[in-house]
Amino acid sequence: MRPGRDPRSEAPIEVRLAAARLPPLPRTAWLEIDLEAIVDNLAIVRRAVGPGVAVEPVVKADAYGHGALPVAAALEAAGADGLCVAAYDEAVELRRGGIRVPILALYGVPSGAAADAARRRIAASVGDPALLDRLASRPPARHAPRLGIELEVETGLGRSGFWPAELTAAARAVRAAPGLELRGTWTHLQAPEETRLVDAQLDRFASAVESVRSAGIDLGRRHVLASGGLADAAIAARGRYDAVRPGLAIYGIAPEDMPSGGPRATLAGLRPAMSLRARPVHVADLPAGWGVSYGPTFTTRRPSRIATLPLGYGDGWSRALSNRAEALVRGVRVPLVGNVSMDAVMVDVTDVPGAPVGPDDEFVLIGEQEGQRITAVDLAQHRGTISWEVVTAMARRLPRVYHAGPEVVRLRTLDEPRNGWRGSNSGTATSATSRSTRS
Repeated sequence: MRPGRDPRSEAPIEVRLAAARLPPLPRTAWLEIDLEAIVDNLAIVRRAVGPGVAVEPVVKADAYGHGALPVAAALEAAGADGLCVAAYDEAVELRRGGIRVPILALYGVPSGAAADAARRRIAASVGDPALLDRLASRPPARHAPRLGIELEVETGLGRSGFWPAELTAAARAVRAAPGLELRGTWTHLQAPEETRLVDAQLDRFASAVESVRSAGIDLGRRHVLASGGLADAAIAARGRYDAVRPGLAIYGIAPEDMPSGGPRATLAGLRPAMSLRARPVHVADLPAGWGVSYGPTFTTRRPSRIATLPLGYGDGWSRALSNRAEALVRGVRVPLVGNVSMDAVMVDVTDVPGAPVGPDDEFVLIGEQEGQRITAVDLAQHRGTISWEVVTAMARRLPRVYHAGPEVVRLRTLDEPRNGWRGSNSGTATSATSRSTRS
């Protein structure tokens, strides 16, 4: 596995984009996504589950904020066996973007879209009897392919799925419907860190599957585990079944409350793929007693140098982080001060050594700089939430710069019709990520 990039050795973002023959950033706040880290994280998951188990990463919610199409293309090139999304239109986006591996929509497809889903080879999960009836009663189009169906089982999450006693009838209904094809069954763990709850769910799932098999019905493939279950060796050994659905781990973040070291850990070595960077749009020397931002909730107690970064809650940087977070500049931790606004956060850079901080300095709000690190888990703790929410909140308007190792390979902006992610460098990410799987 290759080490992470050393930001100190990098040229400015403008130089790196120009070298890749990509347009300049439309704003001086951006995300950087390390596709090589994503590919390496996929390899870690594959080693953890062992041979014969399909690895089908979850790329819902714009690949947890990382960008669904570029991430899916990198995973496909690296040998992912399939992909999972939540919603049907997320699957359509991938197919329109050229993704060819199997795709499962975990929240199913509307009955009116079933024919289109079958044509696009998008499989649908079903966990509700009424919704299954609608799909099963749909008249199939002549010569149309059948829609692949995977049945979700309610084992303890309390959110969706057929009760174990209903599973045999649901399987029979799918087999009897001319437009449907039964391909698998699955469930989802409620609390992977709670061994007692996990054991109960795995027992219920195994019992439900066995009852259907006893009725002479082949349910197809079975899958249970996502990142939380995979992080614990004991759970992974018992629940790997035929496939796994890693989400957070693919993006290099170990699920909170799961083992990160010791004999039970299986996902050591994950590397975060996302960093959030910005340059100031304004730097001002303010006198003592001067309020900063709306409110204000921060007033300078001394003459202070305040840098304004062009991102805010409109970009997914939560207002709950007001006066509670830090940034890195020149490898120094500096406090964010004042209320977060829709488009701006302010940073107190008074104590940064050397020449005064100016508009050419690069700040890191998520990621590493000169040996210091701010993680999504750190921000989640500041906000009283979970790391999943931190990364998925990153708004589409934030430009995303994709790189494989030191090489910039893609830029995604709101101007995608012109700068579409499959631009003139469309083969670069594929070749770079593919190389990393062979190194």
